[in-house]
Amino acid sequence: MSELAPTRRGFLGMSGAALLGAAASSALSGCGDANASASSLWDGTTNPAVSAAIAGGAVVNGFCAPEFRPVFDAFVANFESRNEIGASIGVTVRGVPVLEAWGGFADALNPAPAAPWARDTVSLVFSCTKGATALCAHMLVAQGLLDLDKPVAHYWPEFAAHGKDKITVRMVLGHAAGLAAVPFSTPVKNEGWSDPDYMAALLADMTPWWEPGTAYGYHAMTFGWLVGEIVKRVSGVSLGSYFATNVATPLGMDFWIGMPDSALPRIAPMRAATETLANDPFLEKLVTDPGGLQSAVFFNVGGWFGLPPSTPPAYNSTLSLKSEIPAAGGVTNGRGLATMYAALANGGALGGTRLLPADYAAQVGAVRSALPIDRTLQVSTRFGLGFHGSIDNQILGPGQSSITGMTAFGHGGFGGSIGFADPAARLSVGYTMNRMGPGAGMNERGQSIVDSVYKALGYSSSKYGFWV
Repeated sequence: MSELAPTRRGFLGMSGAALLGAAASSALSGCGDANASASSLWDGTTNPAVSAAIAGGAVVNGFCAPEFRPVFDAFVANFESRNEIGASIGVTVRGVPVLEAWGGFADALNPAPAAPWARDTVSLVFSCTKGATALCAHMLVAQGLLDLDKPVAHYWPEFAAHGKDKITVRMVLGHAAGLAAVPFSTPVKNEGWSDPDYMAALLADMTPWWEPGTAYGYHAMTFGWLVGEIVKRVSGVSLGSYFATNVATPLGMDFWIGMPDSALPRIAPMRAATETLANDPFLEKLVTDPGGLQSAVFFNVGGWFGLPPSTPPAYNSTLSLKSEIPAAGGVTNGRGLATMYAALANGGALGGTRLLPADYAAQVGAVRSALPIDRTLQVSTRFGLGFHGSIDNQILGPGQSSITGMTAFGHGGFGGSIGFADPAARLSVGYTMNRMGPGAGMNERGQSIVDSVYKALGYSSSKYGFWV
């Protein structure tokens, strides 16, 4: 093993006084008192107010339908017994809120957090952003402006270089394009992640890791620049602008892919995971193959995740928050994720806003690939076109699964956030937090909340990888 390998393992799992302190120096660390976006869906709730005091002087507040009180209690339990620092949750059934809660502290990078997490606090949701990005592409498909089975090069001619002329839009959305990371042979410039045009040009000039369409591997960061460029070529506007105009604003969501200056004071910076899992195949591959795909995912994106041995991540920086990073840079809260997925759980529409035709919405979350081993994550995955379904890796131990209902689809985020729709239950859930956990899936905080939601709906078992 190279000298670099143990350094990288330590870097990814470092507990972080030095790392967190360095990150804080370039990050926003407080939360303003601006009002949340006006949204009749949440502001008009008739659910009773709920509140709980937790250790350290923090408070959890919210609004909860009585039958979902166990879900609120599970949310509170994360603060009491699972080291939650700050978090938010939103749950809807049949397009109606049944729970919204928020609490703890927003300043997780502070050695002694003290700033309350308010109702309008927002945080980075990492790959939950992919669901929003995929939705934009699906809206263009449903409008007849984008064809899933046309080559990407039909819309983006430069993309055809190096044997990529037959890669279709469907392959890109399904993580089958073979472009899961930029290889180290093409070093990404410092802060390259902040320039979507630059990243798209690198990908257009790239040779795939595998023959496109013959295998699947999670495109952790590149998914966003690929889909974002396709959306821009078709719509004429950037992915962040398209999402704001056609999804976030009509639904009244606090959800941005590229934050405006006015919202920056509301951010709760992310605290990196302080532990690693005993069984983490992705991390193991990253450590043992420092020049390979897994390592490139983290360490060839211009420093966004930081660089060993001591350069802190950039994802908390103002530049990052304002940049359009369509795979992982979205900022919202539990209410925002639950709102977006409420439309997808209810035939493509919410209130007076229709995102997708009902027949298109009925199949948008269908799983297209269920793999025993994902080439990137090195664990089993179940992906559709931009969304994933319930993923059962319980045999590997905690942190590698995302157990939901059989018809559920959405996307989790690095560290443990989650947003999803379950059309069979007409359910949507959003959970965000500011203390990351390890692993490729939900950790016990998010999973305990999802479990409690399904139990409140009368589901009885998740023994075989789905709530039924």
